[in-house]
Amino acid sequence: MTTFIVLLGPPGAGKGTQADILARKTGLAHISSGDLFRENIKNQTSLGKKAKTFMDKGDLVPDDVTISMIRARLREPDCQAGAILDGFPRTPAQAQALEEMLAEFQGQVDFVPFISAPETVLVERISGRLTCRANGHIYHEKYNPPKVAGKCDLDGSDLYEREDDKAETVKNRIKVYLDQTAPLIEHYRRRNKVVEIDGTQEVDQVTLALLRSIKRA
Repeated sequence: MTTFIVLLGPPGAGKGTQADILARKTGLAHISSGDLFRENIKNQTSLGKKAKTFMDKGDLVPDDVTISMIRARLREPDCQAGAILDGFPRTPAQAQALEEMLAEFQGQVDFVPFISAPETVLVERISGRLTCRANGHIYHEKYNPPKVAGKCDLDGSDLYEREDDKAETVKNRIKVYLDQTAPLIEHYRRRNKVVEIDGTQEVDQVTLALLRSIKRA
């Protein structure tokens, strides 16, 4: 039996953090489209080069590029029991493509938590975010600062602000989300799979709400 969870929410809502925690607690693989994009960009693959031109502007990566990356990831051994999808799908068209992919793995989308938060909160969270150059560990100037300014606690590499984390780009990312991704929430609501989670709570409270919702589902 497989279990597939689609974790939804605008940029800065905490999807990545919660997906990591849920993966540890459930044993499911965490598939982050953002991580897949960065891995391909770091390795300078053809898909990575295409993705980068869109990510730097805060735009969504085209479906064909994203779907190709996701399909390859789902074939890996750690996805045999299912996965938590973070950042994909983002549109009803991608949701349909995902259903077709999951059918190949004898699975389907079982549960769709939607983590919500006001735009002002999202901009503050993301615009202060710092990323380590070596392994992509995430920090925040206000909420999760490194022990040594400008250095990753885990590997000592330099921290930097990604182009898509700058305030101007963040606002555009949120607008793109509202314009293009919000219909996905309605898509899953019609299938009775959505449970809304208050993303303004403390991290552990959001986790507790997610686990309770998963148990009920």
